[in-house]
Formats: sequence, C-alpha cells, structure tokens
Amino acid sequence: MRIAAAYDNGNIFQHFGRTEFFKVYDVENEQIVSSEVISSNGSGHGALAGILAENNIDVLICGGIGGGARNALVEAGIEICAGAQGDTDAAVEAYLKGELANAGVTCDHHDHEEGHSCGEHGCGHGKGHSCGGCGGHSRPGIEGRNVGKTVRVHYKGTLNDGTQFDSSYDREEPLEFICGAGMMIPGFDKAVADMEVGQIINAHLMPEEAYGPVNPNAVFDIAIAQLPGSEELEVGQHVYLYGEGGQQVPVIVTAKTETQITFDANHEMAGKELNFQIELVEIL
Repeated sequence: MRIAAAYDNGNIFQHFGRTEFFKVYDVENEQIVSSEVISSNGSGHGALAGILAENNIDVLICGGIGGGARNALVEAGIEICAGAQGDTDAAVEAYLKGELANAGVTCDHHDHEEGHSCGEHGCGHGKGHSCGGCGGHSRPGIEGRNVGKTVRVHYKGTLNDGTQFDSSYDREEPLEFICGAGMMIPGFDKAVADMEVGQIINAHLMPEEAYGPVNPNAVFDIAIAQLPGSEELEVGQHVYLYGEGGQQVPVIVTAKTETQITFDANHEMAGKELNFQIELVEIL
C-alpha cells in the first residue's frame, strides 16, 4: 500500500488544491518501510489526483479539500482521509493504527460527514476581511551548497521562553526536505543552506523569517444564526471554513457568545520568534 500526505514543513498541508509537495509512504504489513517527498510540479488542483494516481497512491491524508478534488480522487480509486492536522509521520502512523480522526470540523453545507454545517463563510465573507497567511510559504531566494539537494536534519524548536513546540529527536526520525524549494519556512531553509553534514547550529528566526506577523484582519466575527452548525463549536476548536475561492481555510474558534462566534485564521505560530537547534544528518 502507498499512502500520500499533503506535506508542508513536516506537517499536513491544509489546502489540498495548492499542495506543492506530498510525502509518500510505502507500507507493508501495516508498517512503514520507506518514504520520500515528491513535488506536484506546480500542478493545480485539477491535476493533483492524476499525479497521485500515477504514483500508485492508495490513500491520501490531507487537511481541507474541495468537492471537485474529492470527486476526482474517488474516481481514481484513492481513499481520502481529510481534516488531518499536525505531523505527517504521526498522522500516517495513526491511520495505520485505525486511530486517525478528522481534526476539527470540515465546514461545508453541502457535506455533512462530520455532523456540522458551517456554510460558505471564510476569510472574505463579505466584510472585507483578508486572510493573510492562508496560503503556503513562498519560495525563498537563497544561496548555498545544499540548495536544490534533498537533506535530512534533526531539529528542536523552542520559543523565547524555552517552551519546546516541536522536535524530530522526540520522533526519532530526521526531517527530510529539498533545501531551498519552499518546503520549509524561509529562515529554516537559509540556516541549512550552507551547513556541513554533522554540523549543529542554533538559529533564531524573527516572525518575518518564520510564519509571518499576526494579521489582525484574519480575526473575524460571524453571527451564529448565519453559520448553521456553529452553535456546537467550542472555544479552542480547530475547524475549516470556505474562503472566497472555494478553498478550505483552517481557523480556530477564539471566542463565542450566545449570538456571535469569533474565528482566527492566523497560523498558530504567527508573530512569534522561533529558535531552532539544527543538525544536518545527511545529504541524499
């Protein structure tokens, strides 16, 4: 069996139609035997199903996905597990254990698979709100001996107060990516670009080099009466809303009253300075 996960910086990418990379896993006897990262070659959502079919993918694990893409994948005989979040390796392991559940609610009034219907409200829901960080990371213009090469690194990420937010050491599996291809946040790519195998460095990234500044316009209110199903949502819950272009946008519920619900479409690391200890393990 072959499983593909929409891939972005080691995590599940949340906008299937704009997926630039997939991490593909070969599975035997419910165990991962190998994995690799492949590029979508800039293909639009209409061609992504074909790319996955050409690579003999049996299962797709992704975040948000539209109805058209869903239909194309079903026609290609590819099983879809949408609504996943977080680390791609962990998501695949959970799938193999039968423990992978949709993270949050896929809000679509045409599709009630999750028992919630949140309508077609999103980043531009008629009130001039823009979503800022809804898209993927831009491709950083960097130079270095490792640019264009597939590298494997171990890393630990912490906030300025010392709080650890991620670590490949804890997963006992290095992170693999193509340096300079836009798979990583810009500052991480730049840090690895000129490293030597075995070298360990510390990198301090300002928000502009990481997930960008907090966009206040990405926080917006919607009347509960205008968003069927939202009465069941809770503060802190991750859900998906439709943006103006029909794409699904991940948001978090930040406040709720009897009549109004507040969503935040900023990335959870937006506006934060990040610290990474990076070890270059291998250049493939």
